Amino acid sequence: MKLNQLRDNPGARRKRKTVGRGIGSGTGKTSGRGGKGQTARAGVSINGFEGGQMPIHRRLPKRGFNNPFPVRYAIVNVGGIQGAIDEGRLDAAKPIDGKALNAAGLIGKVRGGVRLLGDGELKAKIDVEVWHASASARAAVEKAGGKVTALAPAKEEKPVVDRAAKAREVAAAAAAAAAPKAKEAKGDKAEKAEKPAKPAKAPKAEG
Repeated sequence: MKLNQLRDNPGARRKRKTVGRGIGSGTGKTSGRGGKGQTARAGVSINGFEGGQMPIHRRLPKRGFNNPFPVRYAIVNVGGIQGAIDEGRLDAAKPIDGKALNAAGLIGKVRGGVRLLGDGELKAKIDVEVWHASASARAAVEKAGGKVTALAPAKEEKPVVDRAAKAREVAAAAAAAAAPKAKEAKGDKAEKAEKPAKPAKAPKAEG
């Protein structure tokens, strides 16, 4: 190779874009910047605007519902329980609940409860305490001679606030606070009324 044969790698030097050199160049007139108004600025919110008519996302009907507070169960299968029993991580003679399943490594956090599903084969006779069990899982446990106990999820009971009673208490407190001020005002008026009137000055004699 000679010095006059040295070249950059293909694509190492890109030719600058020529703008503002006539509409025939493809980037003339506005030089690729769009119009002079809203579309030439950053943060354009014109996407989805349909000229003032009712947009498509409001013309279409709504379907379904997404629960913002879903109950998330920790899932465990009967086959996983049988595997843990075979490996000695679970004792089939003791009740199997969320804590035992967590200690055995079958589930993580209990979250909203434990749900038992029927995937796999169960041979051991077990007593399971879960929040929910599918029909196939319940059938598998009962077929092996075991029992499934469904636990009710714990719900926090919020205290019922009697707004009318609370309003009456606030009004009574305000009246009690205003009573001393009213008494002081009445006392001041009585003291002013009891003071004797000043005698009128005699007219000066003329001459």
